[in-house]
Amino acid sequence: MVFSIEIRGVVQGVGFRPFIYNLAALMGLYGEVSNNGYGVLILLDATKEELDEFVKKIRDNKPPLSEIDSIKITQEKKTKSFDGFSIKMSEGSKNLSSHIPPDIAMCEECERELHDKSNRRFEHPFITCVSCGPRFSIIKNLPYDRKHTSMDEFEMCQKCAQEYKNPHDRRYHAQPIGCHECGPKLSLFDNSGKVIESENIIDKTAKLIADGKIVAIKGIGGYHLVCDATNDEAVKLLRERKQRPSKPFGVMVKDIYMSKNIATINEKEEELLCSNRRPIVLFKKREDNALSRHVAPNINQIGLFLAYTPLHHLILQRLNRPIVATSANISDEPLCKSYDEIMRLRGIWDFCLDNDREIVNSCDDSVAFVEGEKTFMLRDARGYAPLYLKLPHKTDKKILALGANQKSSVAITISESVVLSPYIGDLGSLSSIEHYKSHIETLKRIYEFEPDVVVCDKHPNYESTKYAKELVMQNQDLKLLQVQHHYAHILATMGAGGITTKVLGVSFDGTGYGDDGNLWGGEFFVCDLEGYERVAHFKYFKLLGGERAIKEPRRVALSFLFDIYGEDVFNLNNATLNSFSAAEIKTLYTAWKNGLNSPLSSSCGRLFDALASILGVVQVCSYEGESGLLLESLYDENILESYIFGIEDGEIDFSQIFRQILDEENSRVAVSKFFNTIVEIIYEMHKKYDLPLVLGGGVFQNRVLLRLIMRKIPDVILPEMFVSNDGAIAYGQALAASLEFKTL
Repeated sequence: MVFSIEIRGVVQGVGFRPFIYNLAALMGLYGEVSNNGYGVLILLDATKEELDEFVKKIRDNKPPLSEIDSIKITQEKKTKSFDGFSIKMSEGSKNLSSHIPPDIAMCEECERELHDKSNRRFEHPFITCVSCGPRFSIIKNLPYDRKHTSMDEFEMCQKCAQEYKNPHDRRYHAQPIGCHECGPKLSLFDNSGKVIESENIIDKTAKLIADGKIVAIKGIGGYHLVCDATNDEAVKLLRERKQRPSKPFGVMVKDIYMSKNIATINEKEEELLCSNRRPIVLFKKREDNALSRHVAPNINQIGLFLAYTPLHHLILQRLNRPIVATSANISDEPLCKSYDEIMRLRGIWDFCLDNDREIVNSCDDSVAFVEGEKTFMLRDARGYAPLYLKLPHKTDKKILALGANQKSSVAITISESVVLSPYIGDLGSLSSIEHYKSHIETLKRIYEFEPDVVVCDKHPNYESTKYAKELVMQNQDLKLLQVQHHYAHILATMGAGGITTKVLGVSFDGTGYGDDGNLWGGEFFVCDLEGYERVAHFKYFKLLGGERAIKEPRRVALSFLFDIYGEDVFNLNNATLNSFSAAEIKTLYTAWKNGLNSPLSSSCGRLFDALASILGVVQVCSYEGESGLLLESLYDENILESYIFGIEDGEIDFSQIFRQILDEENSRVAVSKFFNTIVEIIYEMHKKYDLPLVLGGGVFQNRVLLRLIMRKIPDVILPEMFVSNDGAIAYGQALAASLEFKTL
């Protein structure tokens, strides 16, 4: 009997076909295997017993990078004869749903070869095999074959071609392979574009970094701006040139031993840091670390990641010191991925280490942390993206979800799955909006996807909302659905956790457009997959100056001071008031009193801002979430008390809490009781509604808050291995739209 076995999941570009070939040979079975638009298709001549054993061995012994979503078996009606077992060329398909594998860090076998002087790939900066290397960043179309990647431009030499064609070789059909002779080549030039000649470009680059120079280095998904992380002057200069006053830099290290000299690392964190995904992982800094004080100023955390490409390994081997490796972009601009783009930043770097392998799809570094033995993502990108997530049911509509405006991502639906793009970034400039649209076009191109439904946020001024309406104007048949921001947050956590029942959803973030036209962000919903009811929220307060208040915590704090003291505020003396002139306070009081450019907000994120200002921690932020990070560093685990609060008619008035904070003499006490109070508020609401508790929104990236909630409510449902910030919105929107247009 001949059986057709269709396997879906991450099964292309991960060594699945040679695995099947060798398994069939081991079992003495005949047939064939090929890639198609769904995944992998196997035709197998076998008895029912042999088939069962074959499938069991696939599940038990699948390649390490593969992920199996489903195995569908049907018996072929027509008999076929095979002379043995073969690997066929990939087949095209009109229905593309195969998973694109993410970019993976260099494997141990390649690392051994990299340092083996007798190996023909000794110190080849692009060494790779079927178990590692670039995937998503080089793919143009499905199926995942070399001709559909940017490696198509590099004709394999005879030796590489032999490996590529040998099913018993670990480089069999490893699409990115090459060697010194036939693979991509490095080049080094200065910021005028002048090529720097050198006998060994990697040696030269390492020396430039050691000498305090800033070097742009092309990686897998884009360029990094690199400097010596132990050199005060170099790091300070990078901050000045990049116009990044205090936002922490990511630090790349050679190995786990170097990491442990910089940070305190537990077993779970070490496992994440050393995984083949190689995200930036946030750790608690050691006080005796050798890093420049300018790398992550004023906070007790540090983001570290291990070298993940052979090129990074070779540079760090020579330097033997940590390097700052930050995304090559400036504020609100996308990550650079080409020569033309990196040359626009030549005022920042001194030299550029480039290569001639095209980055088709840019992909930033992923960022994660471990709390309570659980892993949480701050940014889903290299090593994880694209993400393939489940829908609770099937939809025959093709849905395009456009996400939010900050930390943006986009998503498409294919049958019962959602394909979520990597982190794209904020839509704050024309180039970032074009970059955002290019990610949509990438998904459309790869999956031959044209939407029937477009879904977006309700905020009328989001660029993503404007683009949704533009698409609908261009195509009258396209259906438009707008989903409330904070409900999308809760849906995303529910979807990631497979939750379908009614829940109490708590959505805390910086801002989101509410159903009443106000700016929400401190929300309690009783909701399920069908809809939501807003049962409580933080009482509205005024954002003085609108958008300016988001970057100036002092404006939020001043609004609360006006609310508490009225005109008596002019007689007070505190950090917030001292940050303004007397004339500014009078002007802002008039604006507050008359509601001029002072939109109402219930945002929990802004409460952190207000506290940071009142305590004199920060008055003007240089990056999003700065106040929360700084406050984390002041939390004292030994302080267990909280402030008195009330919940009246579904409103929690934080003015009452700030009255108590203003009487505190010790900042650490105030910060600790503030955190404890937020947890107590959530706990009281949880007790009242007695429903599963689901959290969503960027505020829940705060490690102290997460830790306290997990202790207080152990069964809380969190977005584990997923983002809680606005990168999750597109997934929540896709879920909402799939329910609106589900197949009955």
